[in-house]
Amino acid sequence: MATFISHSPAETESLGERWGRAAEHGLVIGLSGDLGAGKTQLVKGIARGLDITARVHSPTFTLVNEYSGGRLRLFHLDLYRLETREQIVAAGLEDYLEPDGVAVIEWAERWFGEVRSPKSEVRSRPLRLAQMEVMSETERRITYEDFGA
Repeated sequence: MATFISHSPAETESLGERWGRAAEHGLVIGLSGDLGAGKTQLVKGIARGLDITARVHSPTFTLVNEYSGGRLRLFHLDLYRLETREQIVAAGLEDYLEPDGVAVIEWAERWFGEVRSPKSEVRSRPLRLAQMEVMSETERRITYEDFGA
């Protein structure tokens, strides 16, 4: 497990950009953290690292935003409005566990469970789970671990 302390939104985006540059086809990144923890900021950086030039915004009301035009397609999911795994499955989101590109899922704990022990059906896939914590107005602790292939 790795920990990164971000001191600004720009540093959070920079971490995301590094993740995007290193991302391979089929990667799923699950993000957990309170409102305002910087999840969407991190996704903006991932998109930049994938060479996606479109404006990235949270898909809270649409559940999924898809971005193409980069090295890999990016699927940005936001599960904030869904409370249970059953609602997630009923929404037809399971295909994003094997994305044709990279999938980033905000509020991932609602699907995968706790970051330290994800449900077994996702551990066999390339998966990065990150917990984002607000430490102060400008600082965020981002703890992450890779699972699967």
